Amino acid sequence: MSQLAAESKLVPANSVHPPSSARPQAKYSAALFSVLASFGITSLKLLTGVLTGSLGMLSEAAHSAIDLVAAAITLFSVHAADRPADEEHNYGHGKIESLSAFVETGLMLVSSVWIIYEALSRMLHRHHLALALSPWPFLVLLLSIAVDYTRSRSLRKIAKEQQSDALAADAIHFGTDLWASLAVLLGLTATKLGEILNVPALELADPVAALVVAAIILRVSWSLARRTADTLLDATPAHEGATAAQTRRKLIQDLGRIDGVLSVDRLRTRRAGSNVFADVTLAMPRTLTFQRSEQITFAATSAIQRVLPKADVVVHSVPTATLAESAHDRVRAVAARANLSIHDVSLQQYNGALQLELHLEVNERLPLREAHDLVTRLEAEIRKEVPSIASILTHIESEPATIESPESIEQDREAQTLRQSLRQTASQFSEILDIHDILVSRHRDRIQVNCHCTLPDDLPMVQVHQVITRLENAFKLQTPEVSRLLIHPEPATDNRR
Repeated sequence: MSQLAAESKLVPANSVHPPSSARPQAKYSAALFSVLASFGITSLKLLTGVLTGSLGMLSEAAHSAIDLVAAAITLFSVHAADRPADEEHNYGHGKIESLSAFVETGLMLVSSVWIIYEALSRMLHRHHLALALSPWPFLVLLLSIAVDYTRSRSLRKIAKEQQSDALAADAIHFGTDLWASLAVLLGLTATKLGEILNVPALELADPVAALVVAAIILRVSWSLARRTADTLLDATPAHEGATAAQTRRKLIQDLGRIDGVLSVDRLRTRRAGSNVFADVTLAMPRTLTFQRSEQITFAATSAIQRVLPKADVVVHSVPTATLAESAHDRVRAVAARANLSIHDVSLQQYNGALQLELHLEVNERLPLREAHDLVTRLEAEIRKEVPSIASILTHIESEPATIESPESIEQDREAQTLRQSLRQTASQFSEILDIHDILVSRHRDRIQVNCHCTLPDDLPMVQVHQVITRLENAFKLQTPEVSRLLIHPEPATDNRR
């Protein structure tokens, strides 16, 4: 099976979604408010931790400090990531968000190592466990929990609406802050109860709470690191709870259902910030028209965007030979591949061998030698494509390179005579019901007649062609001065269009 090596590309206008002014503004406002909230909470936790000597509170301050740095990085990244594509960054700047998330992951890992070290050190050396407790740590932690809960919900909502990895990472940070603050709150409460009830073992509650905070940070860091690595390594974006593999299978399945798609030869998807890019190569029958190929391209784009909303889609079509092609289709495919125009393709079988006749249109200014070379190459390609063809006869026709300006001779007596002669000739055919809209014109030294011919609605096209051909031959026999007769057949119920 042969395959055409050409490739077409089309990017629908609705496949690229430049950020509107409202979209970056919403992301920027959310990131800025996160920076301010993180700064306030971090300052309160640090001050309270220093005054009380609570490792759990100091670990929370360290965690919040990391979140403050992360929020600042997010503020920068969402501003930079929404810049449009330029000459150096053709896919935009969306991966800046993923890069910032990668930096945040490293900072969180460093803070976790420090917290674990300090917690184990205090558990091994009990003299470091003396705490100066007061109501302030509890008030700060309760305020932190309220702020974390509010910001986490708000950021998660905006991140989902704007498809922002950086804001999603911020939402995760505030969410872990909430649980970490609860752990520290329980640790301080247990420590205070240990003092009141004189239970020394409860003094370990504060460093244990710090270890819980470190464990939460490590878990979130691992999740964020995997997600960031997937984006930076161009992993297939997942769709609403489905895995990347499931998303890819669904895309291939939906594309394969499109009428006219023979196979999905290649599918590549990637995410850059809030933008998703899809590159797909589809095998299509090479007998399709350009218009039909465009329709399939739009259908493929819509199928991908139903799974990956607002994806920027590029569709490559590869014209492919199919088993359903006839010999006529294969001959026309060879001509189309060479960008040649042919018509009146006829195949006859004599003594078990196929003989091909066709008409080839060439530029009227092309020299005979070049035209003959063109025909020789075309016939060689046809024999290679359809080996069963034994002989080929090509009729070379000149295709006018300029637009002619015919001279109307409607008012001449000759035109009246030709119209009357055409009607008389048409009356000899029982199938012809009417001849109208007869136009007579002169092209240099040639006369051309155009007309509309009314025929029965249910007359098969094969008979329509026969009647028109017989009328043309009869009319030209009676009026040899007419070089061309063009007939437009129309049904009786609609013969005025």
